[in-house]
Amino acid sequence: MKVVRRGEQPAQRGTTFTGEVTLERMLEAQQPGGVTVARVTFRDGARTHWHTHPGEQVLVILEGRGIVGNETEQVEVQPGDLVYTPPGEKHWHGAAPGQTMVHLSITTVGPAEWHGPVEQPPVGTAPDQD
Repeated sequence: MKVVRRGEQPAQRGTTFTGEVTLERMLEAQQPGGVTVARVTFRDGARTHWHTHPGEQVLVILEGRGIVGNETEQVEVQPGDLVYTPPGEKHWHGAAPGQTMVHLSITTVGPAEWHGPVEQPPVGTAPDQD
């Protein structure tokens, strides 16, 4: 058994995000293909870049309001919601505009493969008017 207390691992800023995001890696895989857990805080519309995972990912929304999206849909999420992403599905997630969102990210198998920033505006935002 292993107990990990919040704050034992230093928080870090990522380079695969748009906006202000803090990542706390709470648990690294303890064996090949094992589970990793991170607490991620997204501020005011911040979000991940597009990415895929070689294994499954589960997000547990802890605080605030957020948006999760794949190549065909975007869904607003709130505390208590759980988001399941199967291996290989290209997706992104983050805070809704004007909101902060905190989630636990639970993944298996290995690290994400990162793609470019999300081009379209999140749900609830209007496109730029020229």
